[in-house]
Amino acid sequence: MKLKAAAEIGINASHVRLPKTATEDEVLRRIVEVNENLEVHGLIVQLPLDSINPMDTEKVTNAVAPEKDVDGLTSINAGKLSRGDLGDCFIPCTPKGCMKLISQTGEVAGKNAVVIGRSKIVGAPMHDLLLWSHATVTTCHSKTTDLAAQVGRADILVVGAGKAEMVKGEWLKEGAVVIDCGINHIPDDSKANGMRVVGDVHYPSAKEKAGFITPVPGGVGPMTVAMLMENTVQSAKRFLKTYQPGKWNISYAKLKPQKPQPSDVAIAHSFTPKTIGRLAREVGLFSEEVEPYGTTRAKVRLEALNRLKTQPNGKYLVVTGITPTPLGEGTTTTTLGLAQALGAHLHVNSFACVRQPSRGSNFGVKGEFFFYKTYCLVFLLHLTSDIQAVMAASSLVVDTINARVLCESTQSDKVIQNIILVPILFGSRPIGIFARFYLINSFQTPSKQLSGYVASEMMAVLALSTSLGDMTRRLARVVVAYSRKGKPVTTEDLGISGVLATLMRDAVKPSLMQTMEGTPVFVHTCPLSDIAQGNSSILADQIALKLVGPEGFVVTEAEGGAELGMEKFFDIKCRSSGLHPDVVVMVASVPALKMHGGGPAVTAGSAMPKEYSAEVISPWLPSQPHSQAAEICISTDTDAELGLVCEQAKLAGALEAVPCSHWAEGGAGAVALGQAVQRAAETPHQMNFLYDLEMPIDDKIRVIAKSMYGADDVELLPQAQKKVALFSKQGLGNLPICMAKTHLSLSHDPERKGVPTGFTLPIRDIHANLGAGFLYPLVGTVSTGAVTHSYEPAQ
Repeated sequence: MKLKAAAEIGINASHVRLPKTATEDEVLRRIVEVNENLEVHGLIVQLPLDSINPMDTEKVTNAVAPEKDVDGLTSINAGKLSRGDLGDCFIPCTPKGCMKLISQTGEVAGKNAVVIGRSKIVGAPMHDLLLWSHATVTTCHSKTTDLAAQVGRADILVVGAGKAEMVKGEWLKEGAVVIDCGINHIPDDSKANGMRVVGDVHYPSAKEKAGFITPVPGGVGPMTVAMLMENTVQSAKRFLKTYQPGKWNISYAKLKPQKPQPSDVAIAHSFTPKTIGRLAREVGLFSEEVEPYGTTRAKVRLEALNRLKTQPNGKYLVVTGITPTPLGEGTTTTTLGLAQALGAHLHVNSFACVRQPSRGSNFGVKGEFFFYKTYCLVFLLHLTSDIQAVMAASSLVVDTINARVLCESTQSDKVIQNIILVPILFGSRPIGIFARFYLINSFQTPSKQLSGYVASEMMAVLALSTSLGDMTRRLARVVVAYSRKGKPVTTEDLGISGVLATLMRDAVKPSLMQTMEGTPVFVHTCPLSDIAQGNSSILADQIALKLVGPEGFVVTEAEGGAELGMEKFFDIKCRSSGLHPDVVVMVASVPALKMHGGGPAVTAGSAMPKEYSAEVISPWLPSQPHSQAAEICISTDTDAELGLVCEQAKLAGALEAVPCSHWAEGGAGAVALGQAVQRAAETPHQMNFLYDLEMPIDDKIRVIAKSMYGADDVELLPQAQKKVALFSKQGLGNLPICMAKTHLSLSHDPERKGVPTGFTLPIRDIHANLGAGFLYPLVGTVSTGAVTHSYEPAQ
């Protein structure tokens, strides 16, 4: 009846059928799913719960969200009704229908009303409704004495006792209004099934004295269904009062920047974050899609991406920077500040996607306790152990190789094949690994060559994966050693690719956190930009783009200078993800421009030379013709200096140049940038890759060197020439290029600042990261540290 009535008036109703074997937890999970579905405005639990398993009916009914409880049975709605808050609750459908019928018979105020029964579904709410309609109400029940006398005084009688024909006609007051809510079955030989439906009132005798009376069946039942429909429509209207299509119902924190600016610790302690569950709900994530790690961070399951796959993507922004100083250029603070400005100040759905800071050799150099200075802040402490998962995976590879080398060097092939562990740990055949061909953070490796586990291909794989299955396939392709015959050995050959995927199955899920202003942030993966792609994960960007909706913005970060992080973002990350950015924001700071224009050296940990704090209006601005940005964001320093930078940026081709102060003011200091980004996103644009994948390997390297670095040419040293020939022969020539180069200069020499000219870029070697899916040439003296391969077959 409910489904039929809904269809007749245009309500889309569905019946969720659960088996009789359903447990209470399963029922509760399904209720939560419906609670969180914005497309559903009403939810009823059909009683009684007829599962073969024990069910707490009160717990189940109270699991329904009060704003969707169109049956009016939750304790919250019942409490509001008993308190008289009739405009802020849902009234149970049967009492509401009864009240509609009663109100059509005349004035209710001042009448004597008797309610027989005190159930939560009919009796108790009926008493409250009549009371707040100003009737004098008496509730009768099984312990009431002289029930007939009580009934005889009633101007209005509502019966819901569940006893067939209990109330007799002679009990009634002449002209009384009688509402019969009972449904009972009594024997009747004249009926085909031998039973007849009657109410709690003896209808034949009662109709002779009652002024108005409802029949059974056909009286209260249809009204109950009609009131259910009315409650559902009312719920939809309430929802639409606050709902804005495509807009999050999100709360933001109000920043109160102080001058002089306090320390990061003081700023961090001044902020009380909202719970991660609340943030997840605000941005449209379901409870089952979120795995909390404490109260302020959570992993987001990839099922969310599957659920949202039909949702249009939002606008996609990438933040990069000019060639940075050793102190950094502020791409991360700009990423966070811009997201705060768009969300908390311009009221646009916005999501920031940033890399997790690597641990490095000095704990906290990039900030692992709390991360990113000032009022553009996200709190981190080991986060959700993604780096630890990569470390464990890398260690497993090293240990497996060591065990394999030891086994093959001390046992015959026949013995190896008979070892029980071989099919599980070693594969099914001897490989002949030469141990010196793969060393990760081995104590025999010089410390200067180490860049930490995060520099390994495992992290690059994690950042470029588009699903758990994709990560598993990529991990299986990772080349971890070479045999004595010169053949590559993969994790699949070692029989550990599945174990690696298991170790990293949680690391593939982005970590949800929040900024100082309560805007959402995904913090995920940390490949470096000098020896890897230097971007946050594809999965974080993909999920964020779905969550913000078509009018929202996702602000992602390309670490390092534009010639590294941004170029790899376009030519590696975008090729893997299929996503194309709508706007590029280039970050430039006056101190960095001064340094590249000939200023004194800047050293991390040392005081800034006085030249960087004094106003200098002179031709110190180096041109950077190889940068491709739609917006320029300039941070700090004097108005005159900022004016000069803006003028030169526009002359160089920037769509707009915007001074920003988000470092000191949070999102308020990047509002102008946010508005510029909104304008830029509406302009026609087209993305082109820098090179065609079908080009020869050396030509792709040459295009990058000339177009992005300003080199005259490239020089492939003998080892690099051998690799070009080898990889071309192996069919790897169509992979993208990931240049392993210093981030402190456009050239290969970190001491050459500004825009060096007249140089040839030396390529000393080329390695293949087959899991990540790119070739990485080693430029100059840069070291990948983490992995050492030999591609030469042993003699």
